[in-house]
Amino acid sequence: MTEVTYPTELTAFDQRFFSAVHPDVQIIDRGNHRSGQKRYWAQLVCSRLIESGLPGTDFTTDYVYGKYIRALSTSTIKQSGRVILHFLHFLERKRSKINTLTRQDISEFVEYEQGRGQKVRSVVNYLRIVYAFINYLVGQDVLPATVMERKIRIKLPEALPRAITSEDQQSLLSAISSDRDWALILLLLRTGLKIGELLEVQVSDISIAERKILIYLGEKNLQGRAVYYSEDAEQALKKWLKIRTGNSTSLFPGRSPGGSISYVTAWNAMRNILARAGLSNKGYSLHSLRHTFATDMLNAGMRLEVLQQLLGHQEIEMTMRYARITDVTREHEYFKAMGRIEQGGHYEHRRVNTQLQEVFEKKKLLRSKRK
Repeated sequence: MTEVTYPTELTAFDQRFFSAVHPDVQIIDRGNHRSGQKRYWAQLVCSRLIESGLPGTDFTTDYVYGKYIRALSTSTIKQSGRVILHFLHFLERKRSKINTLTRQDISEFVEYEQGRGQKVRSVVNYLRIVYAFINYLVGQDVLPATVMERKIRIKLPEALPRAITSEDQQSLLSAISSDRDWALILLLLRTGLKIGELLEVQVSDISIAERKILIYLGEKNLQGRAVYYSEDAEQALKKWLKIRTGNSTSLFPGRSPGGSISYVTAWNAMRNILARAGLSNKGYSLHSLRHTFATDMLNAGMRLEVLQQLLGHQEIEMTMRYARITDVTREHEYFKAMGRIEQGGHYEHRRVNTQLQEVFEKKKLLRSKRK
């Protein structure tokens, strides 16, 4: 067992936070299971918030504690604490207080982030986290409900990660030089997992017999989904499991006890592979592997609602936006339909695409509710 001693004196919040799990709250287990890592990071985030001495950190620590007991992911806890601490620093500099927050304060925060040169998606993500925290404060009667009215919205750019062409896929796979990277890249390409999801996979989450990986969103309620992998990914995975070293339960062990390799490590591996394949200038990323999976599955005839479940999208519209039909499919469908028309074949004159119709009907219902 790897034990971590915290450098700062534990507060009353820390005592409440860990008393149900560890009687001796000065030492916790960070390494043997993802729940230990979650406890470690939740405590560390809360300690940093308290040590900042900023007004409103008492509300923030309770908010982060709520995320921990609801078994939200470690990345959610870390990111929420980091962004909210950044937001509190911003309010302190402009001499505003969290309990008198106004829409103008939020608007100025957005302008400040844009002025720092943050990407649109980063600003949108910051705003989403801040509004979730504000909504919590409204529920605690710290702020009036009016602060949530006329929410500031930023339109995301329509551009999506580029799908990797079949020719480039072959070049990419041919340039892989290690068994670890072979398993990493093929699992991303054949399952559609996000890199963050794959790096959290434990060996116990994999069913070799069923070629299935279980993805857990919450440890207490066990809500999540299952994804499947192909024969070539199975071969790469089995080979990697045979030579994988260390006592970590993580599929891709990192240097820290019980942890996995970092996103930076995974991205560096991908970047090196792209360089060897001569694809560095094409704008491909780890996320492109997920987009490629989605696009290829749709083009191969997978039903939209099935792909939605595999990708873990809550709304089917996200799946439609994320995995656009490629030009090859459009070309094929056009000439197939035109061939029927030119040959005078029978076809349903008023046939409706039921999947699209359901989405359109839902959008109409949503639009009517907003009025």
